[in-house]
Amino acid sequence: QVQLVESGGGLVQAGGSLRLSCAASGLTFSTYAMGWFRQKPGKEREFVTDISAISWSGTHTSYADSVKGRFTISRDNANNTVYLQMNSLKPEDTAVYYCNIVLYYTTNYYPWGQGTQVTVSS
Repeated sequence: QVQLVESGGGLVQAGGSLRLSCAASGLTFSTYAMGWFRQKPGKEREFVTDISAISWSGTHTSYADSVKGRFTISRDNANNTVYLQMNSLKPEDTAVYYCNIVLYYTTNYYPWGQGTQVTVSS
């Protein structure tokens, strides 16, 4: 079974930084694009960023407009881990952050992990 375990969240002041980690198991990690999603209080889960599988041509990343220029996604295939470096955090970034696979022809996901809470105070 696939397990996705997010960590690294916490309470931070506006303008601060956090680095989230997502440890994946039970899948051939290196072959999948991976993404970060977040769910704000009272809202539906939304896409934040993703990173393609690594190929001869490298990786491709995409970011939601709301985080572009502030967040950076990366992956470490040797450790089955995807990271989210979050800088210049804003109160509106407050959410539970989740990771999952990203499929470009459909929207199926593995079971969601517990997520990690990010709270940005002003």
